[in-house]
Order: sequence, then C-alpha cells, then structure tokens
Amino acid sequence: MEKIEVGVIGAGVIGLAVARSLAVGLGKEVLVLERAKTFGTETSSRNSEVVHGGLYYPTGTLKAKTCVEGRQLLYNYCRERNIFCEKLGKLVVATESEQMPKLRKLLQQSHRNGYESIRMISVEDVKVMEPCIRAGGGGALWSPETGIVDSHNLMLHLLGDAQDQGTLVAFNTEVEDARVVGGGGQSNGNTIQLLAGGIWLSCQYVINCAGLWASHVAEKFHPPSSSSPWTPPTQYFAKGNYFRLEAKSPFHHLIYPVPDEKRGGLGVHATLDSASCVRFGPDVEWLDPDIVTTPDQIDLKPNASREAEFYDSIRSYWPELPDGALSPDYVGVRPKLWHPQRNGKKNSTLAFYQDFYIAGPEQHGVKGLFHLLGLESPGLTSSLAIAEIVAHKVAEAKAQL
Repeated sequence: MEKIEVGVIGAGVIGLAVARSLAVGLGKEVLVLERAKTFGTETSSRNSEVVHGGLYYPTGTLKAKTCVEGRQLLYNYCRERNIFCEKLGKLVVATESEQMPKLRKLLQQSHRNGYESIRMISVEDVKVMEPCIRAGGGGALWSPETGIVDSHNLMLHLLGDAQDQGTLVAFNTEVEDARVVGGGGQSNGNTIQLLAGGIWLSCQYVINCAGLWASHVAEKFHPPSSSSPWTPPTQYFAKGNYFRLEAKSPFHHLIYPVPDEKRGGLGVHATLDSASCVRFGPDVEWLDPDIVTTPDQIDLKPNASREAEFYDSIRSYWPELPDGALSPDYVGVRPKLWHPQRNGKKNSTLAFYQDFYIAGPEQHGVKGLFHLLGLESPGLTSSLAIAEIVAHKVAEAKAQL
C-alpha cells in the first residue's frame, strides 16, 4: 500500500487552493486526485467569474467571513501573478420602490460584514454610470470592490504553485472507495485509506474538495450501514443557465437585480468577461432529487425554453434589450444543502442563506479527515480564505498528535 501525507480529492479552484496552501504554507507532501481529465471542469469553470464583495451573507457565517477576506487575498494574488482580474464594480438596481427596503438591508448587512466602501446611489447617479439602466425603484447599491477574474488562469497558477512544492496530481483518477482503519473514533491511531485508480493509498490527512461529488465521496467514509456517529448531508443540484448577448456591450459595470431569496439565487445578472462580452445568468433551475442523484446525470446544455424568462428578467433593469439579442451560452451547476422538494417551499429563504459546511473530526470523529460541502457561490472569491482555514485545521490536528 502506498503512503502519502495528504490526499486532496478534487482539482477545482477550492481543491487547488487547499493543495497550494498545504504544500506552500505547511510544507506537506500532497497528492491531488481528480476524476476528470484536467482541473476545474465543473463548478469552477461554469460560473460568472465574479469576485464578490460580500453583500449578501449573514454576519458570522463562513460565506461572509471567507468572501470578504478571500476577495482581498484573491486581488493580491492576481496582482502578484499578473492574472487578469479587474474591479469593474457592481450596481444592484432597485427596479420597483418596494425593493428599496431590501437594498437598505443589503447595505447594512455589507457594513456588518466589514465591507465599508459600498454605498447607496441615486437614480441620477445610475443614469450617469449606466445610461441604459432603469432604476425605477429609487436607486441602486454601488459595490466598488466587485470585479471579474480569469478563473482558468487563476487555477493554472494555483496548480503551478503547488507543483513547485512537490505536489503530485493524478487526473482521470476517481476515488472508488474509502475506509478508516485502526484506532477508531477520536483516537490518534486511525489511518485513512483511499482506493483510487485501483490502488489503495494510506493517508495521514484527507481533504474532500470534490465539489458536486463531495457528498458522494463523504458517504464512502460514512456509509448509512456503518456505525459512524455522523451522516453526511445530501448535496442537491441547482442548474444555472446562461445566455450571451449577441451585440456590443452597453454596460461598463456588472448589473444585478435585487435578489429574490425565495428562488435561492442572486437573480439574472449581467456580467462582463475580459473581452467585454456580456453574459446573463444564472437563473435557478432546481433539479429533481428523485431523478438526478449524481452529477453525471445532469444535462449541461442550456435550457432554451427559459429564454422568455431571461428577456423578462433582463428588461426589468434594461428595457431596451432588443428581441433576438440573446443566445444560449452554457450551464453551471451549484451544490446545495437545501432543496424545495425536501425542505419545504415555505422555508425557501434557507436556500439563499445556506452556509458553507466544513465537517471535521468534531463532527464525524475521524482525525485528519475534512469534508467541504455546499461550496457554491461565492466559492471562487472565497477559495484562498477557505484554503487558509483548512491549513489551520490541519496544523491544529498535527499539534494534537
């Protein structure tokens, strides 16, 4: 049996950031196991590539903490590595007067989260900044720290940093099975074993960063039939469709509607890429948990039938969107720890506020094992801060041995 110090499962932006932090910061010998043929093929490459400010998340949550801290870490890292990353700023636009109280609540929430530079602006200010945008509700929030990043280049650099410190990466290598041997419970004597690529690996630490597959990987360690004191939460899937604008961008900044918490997303927003092309999305299309139980069952083609809803949503803040200007672009999928078919529609605001979940020995009783679950937005922004938290937990675990 091969012995490795740290096994990181998943080579998305979180897994690569964790591998880098453990290899560079703690000098660990790391092996990254990735079932796909290359890095970042799922959630990490199918998103809006937005660097979030930290407006939406309840104070004290991992999302609030890692978004605000991770944003600055990300901007600094990109500047040092010459990775494309630009603070374009974001407008959250009230299109109806009834939305103004929500904007004020977002402003207060942002300040509680430590995001001080965000501010309310008037309808006149919006017209100066974005002449085509209608802020009929009475104004908008201006988030100057929101930006965009080249996520592929970011992941490439994270991978390179980790590999420079000896990290090995095995692509096309799925974790087929897992077990905890010896010691048991909270004892110092357990070893964690992974079956990957037909080979059993003995690990001192395992970090489950498998993204959409994270709950399935966790179940290999804690199957329902076992005596484990902890049952991994189920991850559900929310598909997000994107449409692109087949015209020159009329925008200079990112444009967001006021979020509708009941839908579990931030609303169909307008983002720009490094070439100033516009894409709209994502919407929230909940996938039936009785039909779609694994990520490989997800249809990654945009749902063209939702086009009319996109036109309606976009025209609420950009009334002059021409007919025929949108084309289906791509799909992203978010791992959710809540689903309306499982948790009840009357509690639907929970989907919007569901926090990241890092399950360690305190939850499941296995030393050296950490599961990262529900890592959806703002996971890209939070990636470096999440990696620091994991590295701290590993360092603490080492000190306790």
